[in-house]
Amino acid sequence: MATAAVDGATIAYDDTGGDGPPVILAHGFLMDRTMFGAQVAALRHRYRVITWDGRGFGDTVYGGGPFTYWDSAADCLALMDHLGIDRAVVGGMSQGGFVSLRVALLAPDRVRGLILLDTQAGTEDPEAIPLYRGMIDDWVANGPSDAVAELTASLIIGDPDLSATWIATWQSRPQEALASPGRALLERDSVAGRLGEITAPALVVHGTADVSITMDKAEALAADLVGCPGVVVVEDGTHATNMTHPGPTNEAVLSFLEGLAD
Repeated sequence: MATAAVDGATIAYDDTGGDGPPVILAHGFLMDRTMFGAQVAALRHRYRVITWDGRGFGDTVYGGGPFTYWDSAADCLALMDHLGIDRAVVGGMSQGGFVSLRVALLAPDRVRGLILLDTQAGTEDPEAIPLYRGMIDDWVANGPSDAVAELTASLIIGDPDLSATWIATWQSRPQEALASPGRALLERDSVAGRLGEITAPALVVHGTADVSITMDKAEALAADLVGCPGVVVVEDGTHATNMTHPGPTNEAVLSFLEGLAD
């Protein structure tokens, strides 16, 4: 692990190094940079892969105050500056996709391509907000009980074997740290109306068993990105398709990267 001081935060990241084209991946809500272990292993021999922890998660340290995904996008760009990277493929899963879309809107000239895994461009569904807000509030007040953690794992991961490790990680973290990230998630703005501004080539991968973001949202995202030929559908893939189904995810990512023009 390495760190970069950016705008009041110390961003934790891993960098495979090397001379290959850079690929920067941002994790989903409640996850951290280690969720991309299978992707790093598949890409590192040909690409320089950087994975990083967003504010409120993993080993990144910040003041704990409110932030938005626009701030997180600025963190990503600052990390690129820190690493001397002018232009990169930027991507992520779920929350990481929210951030990556905003990176492309803030600095289109610095985005060589987008990797969007089980994500969308809009706001949270209004009917889901009370449930998620209640879960987050309970988490912050009382910590993640076994029942809350297991429900959360079913929404994100959907695989009992993988879930056990993440539940242990969640229960070891300070419970109050989820307050500001939770607000960023539930109060995020929509960028759906601005997708036409993004001209970079884009890969959209989505699992058919994703219960957190439905397939229609992935289809709308792909349809409105001029550089995207359509959704790569992963059968039985969960919200964390890159973890539960790394084979087809990695195949799609490698094919996308190989097809990018210099």
